[in-house]
Amino acid sequence: MKKRNKVIAIQGDPINSINTKTDTTLLLALEAQRRGYKVYYYETQDLMFSKGKVYSFCKEVIFYGNKKKFYQIKNSKKIDLSKVEFILMRQNPPFNMDYITATFLLEKISKKTRIVNDPFVVRNMPEKLYSIEFLKFLPPTIFTKNVEEVVNFKKKYKKIVVKPTHGYGGKNIFFINKKAKKREISKYLRKHDHVMVQKFLPQIKHGDKRIFIIGGTIKGAIRRIPPRGSIVSNIGQGGKAVKTTLTKDEYRIAKIVASNLKKKQIVFAGIDLISNYLTGDINITSPTGLKNYKDLTGIDLAFDFWNYLEKRKK
Repeated sequence: MKKRNKVIAIQGDPINSINTKTDTTLLLALEAQRRGYKVYYYETQDLMFSKGKVYSFCKEVIFYGNKKKFYQIKNSKKIDLSKVEFILMRQNPPFNMDYITATFLLEKISKKTRIVNDPFVVRNMPEKLYSIEFLKFLPPTIFTKNVEEVVNFKKKYKKIVVKPTHGYGGKNIFFINKKAKKREISKYLRKHDHVMVQKFLPQIKHGDKRIFIIGGTIKGAIRRIPPRGSIVSNIGQGGKAVKTTLTKDEYRIAKIVASNLKKKQIVFAGIDLISNYLTGDINITSPTGLKNYKDLTGIDLAFDFWNYLEKRKK
């Protein structure tokens, strides 16, 4: 039996941007350390390809779960990423060319190193566009950059929500009602590429449900309540996480999505529901919420995450 190489690498945003109160990446790193893994951390700009190998200029990091200084850098070195056991892709969108390049480079070593989630799948299944596969569970939805199409959609549904197709974290969401002028819509569209346009769901005032899926299995959920006067429930935008359970219909929808994700070899995902509707985000790039779930329930799903990976090592 091949000896395990107890080393992982995390591809993420700048390490000092990690929010220790809510960040899932920190939770995953802490559980990896508990299992004896050495943890390296790098950003996409640190990747390089040379002589048939993919390298990264990495920081060897020790993470702490309950200290103001939540990490310590032991050293920095260039490492051959094919030699590590797991790579976690944990940086946030957007899908810019730097991000795309990183997926192509990591794909070169994906037969030697387990990468979560698979870079080929992440690149070819942008989160909001991936939701098209589940159209019957979405509210009325279009993708466009044409202002007339958005205006016509507004005329039909009165209140609508517009989101950047490659946005994340509840940022730059535009709520449009009958008072919105065409010039305001045009101004918004000029700032973004194609956008996702959906009928507004007033049930958002009661929150949405973030459902966690690991290895095709539904592991738990939280309800996220938007701040007063807001339609955005994301924790990073001021939303509040509370305990919840899933209804039979919510579980049925989540199970259908989870089965699809498993077929595509997506290990870790988060999906969002509002009143039996998928909101259009199939979060596979850098799913969040595990820390909130742990704080509310005492259950650390990072344990389930690593159990799943270790049982299915290459």
